[in-house]
Amino acid sequence: MQRVWHRWRSVLLLTSLCWWGLALTAARADVKPMALFSDHAVLQQQMPIPVWGTADPGEEVTVTLGDQKVSTKADEHGRWMVKLQPMPAGGPYELKIQGKNEIVLKDVMVGEVWICSGQSNMQWPVRASANAEEEIANSANPMIRLFTVPRQAKPEPQADVNGAWAVCGPDTVADFSAVGYFFGRSLQKKLGVAVGLINTSYGGTPAEAWTNWHKLINMPELSPIVDRFREALAKYPENMKKYEQALAEYREQARQAKEKGEQFNRRPPSAPMGPEHPHSPGGLYNAMVAPLIPYAIRGAIWYQGESNAGRAYQYRTLFPAMIASWREAWNQGDFPFLFVQLAPFMKIESEPTESAWAELREAQLLTMLNTRNTAMAVITDVGEEDDIHPKKKQPVGERLAIAARALAYGENIEYSGPIYDHMEIQGNKVILHFTHVDGGLVCKGDKLTGFTICGEDRKFVNAEAEIQGDTVVVWSPQVEKPVAVRFGWANYPVVNLWNKAGLPASPFRTDDFPGVTKDAQ
Repeated sequence: MQRVWHRWRSVLLLTSLCWWGLALTAARADVKPMALFSDHAVLQQQMPIPVWGTADPGEEVTVTLGDQKVSTKADEHGRWMVKLQPMPAGGPYELKIQGKNEIVLKDVMVGEVWICSGQSNMQWPVRASANAEEEIANSANPMIRLFTVPRQAKPEPQADVNGAWAVCGPDTVADFSAVGYFFGRSLQKKLGVAVGLINTSYGGTPAEAWTNWHKLINMPELSPIVDRFREALAKYPENMKKYEQALAEYREQARQAKEKGEQFNRRPPSAPMGPEHPHSPGGLYNAMVAPLIPYAIRGAIWYQGESNAGRAYQYRTLFPAMIASWREAWNQGDFPFLFVQLAPFMKIESEPTESAWAELREAQLLTMLNTRNTAMAVITDVGEEDDIHPKKKQPVGERLAIAARALAYGENIEYSGPIYDHMEIQGNKVILHFTHVDGGLVCKGDKLTGFTICGEDRKFVNAEAEIQGDTVVVWSPQVEKPVAVRFGWANYPVVNLWNKAGLPASPFRTDDFPGVTKDAQ
């Protein structure tokens, strides 16, 4: 009996290997473009256009677009790439890729391409946003194209993703990133060319997961992230056994509760940190960013930070490093990187308090001030006290589009709300100076809110504030000799300082007192 089983196992193994061999041969016989090259694709205008994929090693591949025709040979690993010359916006075109077989991609446009990335507030779909039914019903626009990257993490950079471009409309936009869609809609209306949006986002994920691993390990300031992950990997087999046992117990308890007709509200156990965990440093970069490179893009929009709020001081280093890692990999120079400052969230406090979320917003502000070709959309007016996912995504996307028009397309418009520049002390008052005032500051309400002030004791109290020209004067009868002022320094800032361009001021502080996340690693 044992010999019979071994014989059958050998036959099965041989059959399996034959099938795999045939499948591999068939796969290699066909030239295949990377997934971003599909019907309805948008290619970046006015830049060299890389087109790449796989074929047999040594196979000649010819790519044709419009009046351009370029040939190359696949390398020893079966990888090939050509670069088409820059083209003006237009289309639709057919993109032909010919090797031993021929693939014809139809309805390909040349226009503007943007990456849309981050965590849940970027992933948040149109169908769950404000005024969703009407937005979806009115979404048909053949000049907007959508591509969604599947959510996964990998320990090594991947070469491809599963996905295809889709024309924007009621059947395709509902599950697409709301911020991405509203950004693209606003941009397309202004530019009048095709806009391609690549949504690569994953809820609940930290910035280190989106950063190139080699960037992380080469920055001593970020060594705690690397060390923590290496420790987790060492314990992963043991922790995985514990997780599987806990999961089995959870499922059994859920089954028993169902049989008894009882409610079962326990959450399932969390999977341990491992090589394919969505929080693994570099993991999302490997699976959801690296495969897209070097697809020609105009820039990126980003909405993330909630998962790093507990390590806000570290984010001052981590976030610029992440941006740099993308720019270095794409090798397109300092392409525009536009991001969203965290929305107000959690309980509204009537008295001044320390706040990790305020410190994360500060880290985002510092990134914008110190990193070339970046801009920040402030959304202090669209928060929801009890919901980390504000439903009003329209103004978020629209403010990002305003920033893109200025930074990416050179339009002479104000693209930022007031940004604190410097202060001066006159007696018991502090005079605050700003950039991006666009001709004047505006109070949206009876009087300015959200300002606090302190003396040498560093105890902040609520302050009075009023606009005087392009400055704000701040004072309090409780503080005779002021030292510092803060604005919107709270989990949920209640603020109303704007500029005449209709954009809100960023929260800020004039001090550098140690914060609650200073030592968090």
